[in-house]
Amino acid sequence: MKKLYFAVMLSVAYISNAQTLSYNDLGTLFSKENINGTARYNAMSGAFGALGGDLSAIETNPAGAAVYLKSEFSVSLNIKNTETTSTFYGTNELLENDYSNLSQAGGVFVFNTRNNSNWSNVALGFNYSIANNFEGFWMASGNSGYAPISDLYDNDPVIYVNSDGQYFENFTDGKNNKYSFTIASQYNDNLYVGASINTYDLEHYQSTLIEEYNNDGSGNTFDVSQTQELLTYGDGYSFNIGFISTPNDNIRFGVAYQSPVWYTLTEEFIEYDVTIFENDVNTISDFSGTNGFDYELRTPSKLTSSFAYIFDKQGLISIDYIYKNYSNIKLSNSNFTQENIAFNNDLKSVGQLRIGTEWRFDDLSIRGGYHIDKSPYKNALDSDDIEGFSFGAGYKFRGGKLDFSYQKESNTSSYNFYPQYNQVDATELDTNTSKFTATLVLNI
Repeated sequence: MKKLYFAVMLSVAYISNAQTLSYNDLGTLFSKENINGTARYNAMSGAFGALGGDLSAIETNPAGAAVYLKSEFSVSLNIKNTETTSTFYGTNELLENDYSNLSQAGGVFVFNTRNNSNWSNVALGFNYSIANNFEGFWMASGNSGYAPISDLYDNDPVIYVNSDGQYFENFTDGKNNKYSFTIASQYNDNLYVGASINTYDLEHYQSTLIEEYNNDGSGNTFDVSQTQELLTYGDGYSFNIGFISTPNDNIRFGVAYQSPVWYTLTEEFIEYDVTIFENDVNTISDFSGTNGFDYELRTPSKLTSSFAYIFDKQGLISIDYIYKNYSNIKLSNSNFTQENIAFNNDLKSVGQLRIGTEWRFDDLSIRGGYHIDKSPYKNALDSDDIEGFSFGAGYKFRGGKLDFSYQKESNTSSYNFYPQYNQVDATELDTNTSKFTATLVLNI
């Protein structure tokens, strides 16, 4: 990180470096937006680009606001469960966490224009959603067998060549809140047009802990405990434009463009808080202090193309394809030459496929969906892609409706706590996420 590294005079030649996310990792993370909206939207895996008529769908394609025939308000709550299994040198650790959030809230107001105008059903919408949720916690333990450590604070330094094991913790918190302001209208009977301005309120916190246990083979022990903390916060903005065409009563096409998000970010970093025990005696404790740094981030733009087929009033099938070129991520307001080269060399353009369906039985609706989000890293494994399914139901009553959804997705990834040492392998992670969402919709 671009921190003001302190030349701290410690009495050891080696201090293990618990590694928080790099600027390249953060740039990629902050460029992602999850399927996290109304229960109806989630149940269909977010495949709404050609449909509209849903407050979360407006974020995908703002033209969808003009599909509304009357004003409405919705609010959504969700409960997320995350299971993370880490593998480090043959040792597996499983950790499960539960989180709950107000995940969506908003409203759309519909105004009818004069009968002699080609434009009708002008809609104004506002929606809040969580674009990305950073809450998580996992740990890993094992023995890499690597321990090149020595003390240098006396005339008879001890070389600790044997490793008794390593222990890691990674805790993250925070959210990327998104606020969308939309205007849309219908032109004649077969074209919907819309535009949105989006603002973002981002906060990401990470705390890492690494502990090492070592010995020299002659009864001497040397244990190191070190933490790093990184807080990143700021705001950003983007804009959307979109169109939905209905050539007949059954077919709908949609296309939408979302600009890059331009973020202005601040970080506060604690480089280390280190404690060293030799032969179970605390010989050194040191704290680096907090350093601050400001910078700017531009995420890649997003292009969404959509198709939907409507089976009269019985049901529908909808498909969205989202294209993003992650190599276009750019950091600025400092010397980020190497990081920007890494974005270009290590990342690629990827697609995200979303498929959803809905079937109606009087006041009851049944929904399902599937999605796959390809990893933006050129060297990624197939299992690093985020793949999942969803299903749900809704019940319509006088004045509104209740919707429910369940989502399940999984992927693998790796985390390297020793990026400066090729002798130590990265921790392999297997993550499974489940989410239950409930939405109340009220007609206004």
